[in-house]
Amino acid sequence: MASTPPFSPNPSPLFAAIDMGTNSFKLLVVRAHPNGKFFTIDHRTEPVVLGRDTTTTTTTPFAISAHAELRALEALRKFKRVLASYGIGPARTRCVATSAVREAVNKGEFSDNVREKIGLVVDVLPGVEEARFVYLGMLQFFPLYDKLALCVDIGGGSTEFVVGKEGRVLFASSLNLGHVTLTQKCGDSEEEVSKMREYIRLVIRKSGLVEDIKRGGFEVAVGSSGTIQAVEKAVFRGYSNGSNVVDDLAVVSGEGKRDWRLKRGELRSVVERLCGGGGEEESVVRDRFFKRRSEFIVAGAVLLEEIFEALGIEEMEVSGFALSEGVIAEVLTTVYGDGDMNANTGWRSVLQLAMRFNGKKRMIAAAQCASIAKEIFEELRKCDEITDNQVAASLDDEDLEYLEAACMLHNIGLFTGKKGFHKQSYHIIMNGDHIYGYSTEEIKLIALLARHHRKKLPKLNHGSFKELPKEVKKKFKFLCAILRISVALCVNIQETESSHSYEGFKLTLATLLPLNESKNNTEDLRKELKHFKTVFHRDLSVLVSSRT
Repeated sequence: MASTPPFSPNPSPLFAAIDMGTNSFKLLVVRAHPNGKFFTIDHRTEPVVLGRDTTTTTTTPFAISAHAELRALEALRKFKRVLASYGIGPARTRCVATSAVREAVNKGEFSDNVREKIGLVVDVLPGVEEARFVYLGMLQFFPLYDKLALCVDIGGGSTEFVVGKEGRVLFASSLNLGHVTLTQKCGDSEEEVSKMREYIRLVIRKSGLVEDIKRGGFEVAVGSSGTIQAVEKAVFRGYSNGSNVVDDLAVVSGEGKRDWRLKRGELRSVVERLCGGGGEEESVVRDRFFKRRSEFIVAGAVLLEEIFEALGIEEMEVSGFALSEGVIAEVLTTVYGDGDMNANTGWRSVLQLAMRFNGKKRMIAAAQCASIAKEIFEELRKCDEITDNQVAASLDDEDLEYLEAACMLHNIGLFTGKKGFHKQSYHIIMNGDHIYGYSTEEIKLIALLARHHRKKLPKLNHGSFKELPKEVKKKFKFLCAILRISVALCVNIQETESSHSYEGFKLTLATLLPLNESKNNTEDLRKELKHFKTVFHRDLSVLVSSRT
């Protein structure tokens, strides 16, 4: 492996969305395919809380304070540095603002300051437009296209409701009910929660929301946003059952089969525990389960319970995607043209499973691995000089998707710890009925790739390969060699560039940070490069350039 000065690759398909919410600002950076698939390669969150320093009454309208604006500008400066490091310009970035900016009497001045001091143009979304983006985001996560879906997104300052089908919004509404504003208005003591419930019911009743939604009905209810995800995740990890410890191993062996759903009884148990007192000890447990959302989780959970009650919801699907992903989906439509919103069903289930067991950092690492693997895969397919194994004739676009799926899922076993995590990844993929849209044979191939991404090289005469046809075993050998190289090289990739000649292949990586060249990592990479040559009968040289 050698180092080389930074190169100037062709423009890469990187896009970004900035969501300026009431509670936090979020930056989403993705690497996209023309067919609409995208991989999250960076995700940053800054807890700005725009309304924290403002006292608002019925006679004093809301205004973004000077302190809140300073926090906002500093967060956006950080995001701008990240965008610059990836080489993402204004044409591939969309910055949207939601409830707090929308309601602020000084939103014009605030937006002007962001443009002048940061260089970002802020698109202040009307509530209905925000709801539409939420629906688009959910369509990237769940196969809801053919269903009449009610989508609910609880934010810091407002809650969006949208009913959609086949990509079209049939009804949308935004209510000024958010977990931050409710906490500041009502507090979270037992007496204050009772008043909070009365206020929520009053706002919902006056809006006519229930009548509007029930008039057309819905087939499935879907929730998004960090608050709803946090409640469902707490249930997933035992909070509603009275547990004081987050037990990841118990989740994998037992409850790991649940799949992004929240039932009314489970929600009720969470709210009862949140509102049941318990003093300092329970406060510590709450922080452990809800982390940075702990401050506003009571209001968020109570609001969600009132929405369940008002709309008669018994079970809610919980989406890992929301507003930011909806913004990205629209940007990709603008760049690549209208895509099929009902496509990539199987791929969505892969993302659901990856996000079920991986946090943001591991999801980004998996996406970087997929990026490297795709570059190597496509370069191999271009090369028709390779004899004996006929790679170009053996591998097709479906095989690339199996490889990318294995990249996204190879590290989910880390949920239970580092020891033997590759075996845990195999176990989760094979035993949870998580992945749909693929045949049993295809799922087995993906699981075996995840299982053998590290440690000893697989033996194709092992019992686990017994049911696979000869041609699939051949594909596995090729894909596994690519995956193992990609995992060994997994760093914070900015750009990839590959080429081939009679002598062999060259892969050039531009990274944010230098490659970790510890003794173990270097030795692992040497072994994988040797294995690559055994499989493909060509050398692979890797050149790395670091960018600040």
